[in-house]
Amino acid sequence: MDLRQTTLCFLLGTEPESHGELVVRWGFISVLVGQRGGFMPIESLARSDVVTAHEDESVQELATRMDKSHVGSVVITDGDEPIGIVTDRDLATRVLGDGMDPAETTASDVMSDNITTVDQTAGFYEATELMSEHGIRRLPVCDDSNELVGIITADDLNELLADEHLQLSDVIQAQRPEY
Repeated sequence: MDLRQTTLCFLLGTEPESHGELVVRWGFISVLVGQRGGFMPIESLARSDVVTAHEDESVQELATRMDKSHVGSVVITDGDEPIGIVTDRDLATRVLGDGMDPAETTASDVMSDNITTVDQTAGFYEATELMSEHGIRRLPVCDDSNELVGIITADDLNELLADEHLQLSDVIQAQRPEY
């Protein structure tokens, strides 16, 4: 039994013999306890309906698109390749804060162009490590050709963790003796 299986048994309060199904069922948890890559690639967790725009679009158009799509960012693309990102915070600090005209300011004027992306085959751990390392909350997901295939956000990951904790709690409660 390796370290992640031992940790999983500890977290679940089970004996090693009784955890076989749980390792498969709780593969996501094994990613959290240290296996890089893991059973669930980030492409399975990412949203595929990414809101995109071209770099010559006005930030007023971007803000309208964010509002209608209920998102906090727009990935700026050249074809299918991400070249930048504009967030709601960028609009507040770089446009409103600097007194720029939203109708005249383009995405290329305010986008973060040193964009960090994650490969679609990467795991949960790698995605969270990249977010932490670069101080970002949104991570575009790309394929082998560097084409945009999705986006994963810190909010998405927190929601996934909350769901997993709830399911883990159900397992623990089912195995707990009655008092």
